[in-house]
Parts: sequence; structure tokens; C-alpha cells
Amino acid sequence: MSSEHRSPFDVIRHEDDEGNEYWSARELSKVLQYRRWEQFPGVIAKAQEACARSGYAVSDHFREVSKMVTLGSGAQRPIQDWELSRYACYLVVQNADPSKPIVAAGQTYFAEQTRLQELAESDELAGLTEAQKRLYIRAQLVEHNKQLVETANRAGVVTSRDFAVFQDHGYRGLYGGERARDIAARKGLMKGEKILDWMGSTELAANLFRSTQAEELIRTKGITGKEAANDAHYTVGRIVRRAIAEAGNPMPEDLPTPAQSIQQLEKAEAKRRVREHQPSLFPDLSAQDQDA
Repeated sequence: MSSEHRSPFDVIRHEDDEGNEYWSARELSKVLQYRRWEQFPGVIAKAQEACARSGYAVSDHFREVSKMVTLGSGAQRPIQDWELSRYACYLVVQNADPSKPIVAAGQTYFAEQTRLQELAESDELAGLTEAQKRLYIRAQLVEHNKQLVETANRAGVVTSRDFAVFQDHGYRGLYGGERARDIAARKGLMKGEKILDWMGSTELAANLFRSTQAEELIRTKGITGKEAANDAHYTVGRIVRRAIAEAGNPMPEDLPTPAQSIQQLEKAEAKRRVREHQPSLFPDLSAQDQDA
């Protein structure tokens, strides 16, 4: 993929000799439009503090290094830099100057990548089958969509019609213009069937991130008014779509529709639990929620 179609944050990503990824703090500062390096160590210090408060070892994510640079005279001198993990970059952009538009893009980029990595590495998903992953992530979506409904409602998305339009803006951003009804038609769903119940784990994960980030953006930015909330949801959908493209992964609309719905998987899971006399790891999704 050519660099002009990649995120600027992906362009400056490095790998060491062992294949571990890292970012240079100096390169990141330039992407975040800091004109003077002297302004950036303070941002790093705040990010390190946030890392420690989260219970992580700072040294695992922030590695201070010294690099030699060549001056105009030909002489060399050492300069300070940090090699940052993906999580460290996420914390850095969270503490960067919010007035810079690129900072918001960076927050979404590293949050999306960190969240997907967490999902892939989480103990909850380790060893689960595709069907079990679908049940788990779908349950997460139910809970996060409830939060999204509440936050959107406070922003002015009040009626059922308002919320349908609001959800369509998120889908349009993520699915390249498709609305909920377009997605349902493409999947060949019958009236009343929910599109989220006919998604594989990868497609569900993309929608989970869309939902969580839209809720956080509207809440933290204090967005008010239906149109502003709709625009925010569309923007988040577009950013998630762009991140998927930059990773070289299939677009959500190109992912296959599973042969079984979530409800069918629930019945099969319930039968399995009866046979094995095991308690359920997954909440009952049969109750009505406000997903499309």
C-alpha cells in the first residue's frame, strides 16, 4: 500500500530486529504538528504518569534512547528520544494539544488499533471458537449500544426516528455509504432481523469500536444537537473504515455473512451447556435492545 494512502501514524511505525513495533517520539511529535521538540517531553511525562496510574510498567512502553545526529558542520551530537509502544502512543496523543486536528485523528487511530489488539489478545477470546467470539462480542455491543443511546439522547437524539437516523450515519461512515437497510438487503435478511445478529466476529468488532468511540466522542466533547451528533457518528465510522483499509484488511461490506444468526448460536450454546452441565459464559441476548 503506497504511503499516500496510509495513516501518517502507520508511516512512522518501526520494527526492531525481533519484529517488535515501536514509534519514535521525535517523529510522532512532528506528525502531531509540534514545531519545537522542547514542547513534547512534557506530553510524554503526562503519558508516563497515565501509564503508571493504569497499573502498567512505564519501562515496558516508554524506552528512553539517545541518538546521534549530524549537524550542518558535519559534527555529531546526541539527542534525546523515546521508543514508544502502541499503547504509549495512545497515551501520548490522549495528552497532546487537543486544538490540533491531527491529534483527534491520532487518538482514534491508536485507540482503534489498541482496542483491536486487546480483543485479539484478551483472555476472554483466547481459545474461543468463531461462534463463541460472535456471542461474546455481540453481548459487548448490546451493553455499549445502551450507553450510546443514553449519550446520544442527552445530545438531542430523542425519538426512535432520530436514533435510526443517528445509527445510519455511523453505518454510512463505516460501510462506505450503506445504511442499515442497505446492509440488511445485501445480507438477504428478512424484515425484523437485526444486522448485528448476522455478522461474523471481525465485523462485530469493527462495529463495537464504532459504537464505543462514537459514545466517547459525543460525551467528552460535549456535543449537542441531532445534526452534530449525526456528524460525529459518521466521522467515527469513516475513521474506523480508514483504519481497516490502512491495515490492508477487507472492508466490512466485503466480509461474509454467517450461515447462522446469533439466536441460532444461542440455542446451540444452550444445548451444549445442558449436555456438559456448564454455566453460561455469555449473557442472554434474546431480550430486545436498540440495535439496528
